[in-house]
Amino acid sequence: MIRDSRSIVIVTGGAGFVGSELVRQLAARGDRVVIIDNLVNGSRANVAEVLSDRVVLVEADIRDLDAVKPYLAKARIVFHLAVLGVRHSVHSPYENHDVNATATLRLLEASRDLGVPRFVYVSSSEVYGTAKWAPMTEDHPTFPCTVYGASKLAGECYTRAYYTTYHYPTVIVRPFNTYGPRSHHEGDSGEVVPKFLLRCMADRPLIVFGDGTQTRDFQFVSDTAAGIILAGEHPAAIGQTFNLGSGSELTINELAELRIGALVTALKDGQVAELGHAVVHLDAEEVHGERQVAELRTEARLDHRAEGQVLRRLGFQPGLRATPLDDGDTAVVLEARRKAVRRRTTLEDRRRRVGSAQRIARILRARLEAGGFRKELLE
Repeated sequence: MIRDSRSIVIVTGGAGFVGSELVRQLAARGDRVVIIDNLVNGSRANVAEVLSDRVVLVEADIRDLDAVKPYLAKARIVFHLAVLGVRHSVHSPYENHDVNATATLRLLEASRDLGVPRFVYVSSSEVYGTAKWAPMTEDHPTFPCTVYGASKLAGECYTRAYYTTYHYPTVIVRPFNTYGPRSHHEGDSGEVVPKFLLRCMADRPLIVFGDGTQTRDFQFVSDTAAGIILAGEHPAAIGQTFNLGSGSELTINELAELRIGALVTALKDGQVAELGHAVVHLDAEEVHGERQVAELRTEARLDHRAEGQVLRRLGFQPGLRATPLDDGDTAVVLEARRKAVRRRTTLEDRRRRVGSAQRIARILRARLEAGGFRKELLE
């Protein structure tokens, strides 16, 4: 247990995709870290290798302030990443708002009341909705298209209000599309890069919502985490809002047909077919069910590219890659390989179990039909 007064860094949602990378970077420089995560989207496996007497995982919901407050009393900074995602907001809008907006307000008040010196709110480029212009500057209009985006914008507004009303030191960071190891590939938090990789490796078509000409700003997760730390701790950042992206753009078609193909070529040791025929486009008339509606709302939006000069003026320099999703990002390849092997193993185990159960059922049925069981054993 960490006991020193005002010595700890709190990372809510620290067992998730971006959060776990943030924890790794904080731990690498020797910080004492408390991860607060209910493991709904996050995973203990994401942080298992860094847990120690200096990095502690507290399994708790951020709405449970009784569980969170003892750590706030010892914190020098809060990085607030805990969130329920965009797909979740389609089927559970009230809970999504409760976690993303209301819980943020309550956490802000508890942090201020307990004297936490700084509060960093990690928002999302979803607050912008469809781009009015690109690249998108921090003063681009915010017009979210989903309950998730609206709830994240509400969290931003509360965070900003605590600075303007109470002079409480807050910072807002808006990451754009992040990719890399430990990214979500399924469920409400599934992201496009790992989903494309796994579908391609399984020889399944890649689903593109809309015509695929919409662009995205993809940034490697280590850069996103480094930007969050810089914005969170820089003295000139207090009261500010920062876009956090690479500043480069890639169309979804290019991602599906070119970049993912190059990565999967590495995964399959060069044994991959042309992908053009394996990309399926869906428009609004072809979309069915809540999950696909959520995909359409988020992935068919027009250009999303960050203009991140404000953060760069504070010294942020994302890693240099020849293009977004450069083949050199071997971590993505290795992570996809691991997930593919795990999924394949799971399916094989399931088939074996089903096969065994079917064989046993056939044997029992044959024994029964042949009179091989005494009647009393069957009653």
